[in-house]
Amino acid sequence: MPIIKSSKKSVKTDKVKTESNNFYTKTVKNSIKNTEKAIKNNDAEAAKTNYQNTVKAIDKACSKGLIKKNTCARQKSRLNKKVKEMASK
Repeated sequence: MPIIKSSKKSVKTDKVKTESNNFYTKTVKNSIKNTEKAIKNNDAEAAKTNYQNTVKAIDKACSKGLIKKNTCARQKSRLNKKVKEMASK
């Protein structure tokens, strides 16, 4: 355990920030999984709504600095491609 007052405070703030970061990363992962499930089940409406929510979650995580910019773009692009292919079938 830290002894210095500023170190004690940094432990507390790190804990809060870690919980926040974990929330955003879990949201991204879960929303991607939900979108891919909808695509697999050929549910166009659910896939579109889940895709929109996924894009919001990815952009939020990107703005927080949790995911790199190119990773965000790649994930969104791949999901969009899958949704469009599923809709065209």
